[in-house]
Amino acid sequence: MIDAVRRCMFRELDGFAAELDGYPDDAAVWTDLPGFANSTGTLTLHVCGGLRHFIGAGIGGSSYVRDRDLEFSKRGVSRAELHLLLAVTRDEIARAFELFDPAKLSEQFPLEMGGHRIRTDLMLVHLTAHLGYHLGQADGHRRATTGERKSVGAMGATAILETRD
Repeated sequence: MIDAVRRCMFRELDGFAAELDGYPDDAAVWTDLPGFANSTGTLTLHVCGGLRHFIGAGIGGSSYVRDRDLEFSKRGVSRAELHLLLAVTRDEIARAFELFDPAKLSEQFPLEMGGHRIRTDLMLVHLTAHLGYHLGQADGHRRATTGERKSVGAMGATAILETRD
């Protein structure tokens, strides 16, 4: 299961990178649009913050300290910086899962989420689905901002087979 979760998370992070590249410039990533609660820039900060907190620190023991409010208030980060953040997040996930003992899947996840504790396997499924949900939002924001009709993210069903390790 850990390999499947890792591959799905990597696929979705690659999708975020593709979405960022689909904008004409850095400013467009932060465009406020009616009907969209968050820009792709904000969504990128949010998913990286969440994954670094729950996977990097929670499973991998990194020293990352999350500032969730900043994920939603910070603006104007360049695409280059967002790509770097995606790479750091990917690296922390890889290191955490390399160290992870699959026997712990049925144990409680080490960190609370929303004041609750759930089993680790359920938390990993939740985090993966949450990441995919936000990638869909980023795709919608990019399309609405640029007028492009096609998807650019790695969201195809077979993309998981092609995910780079």
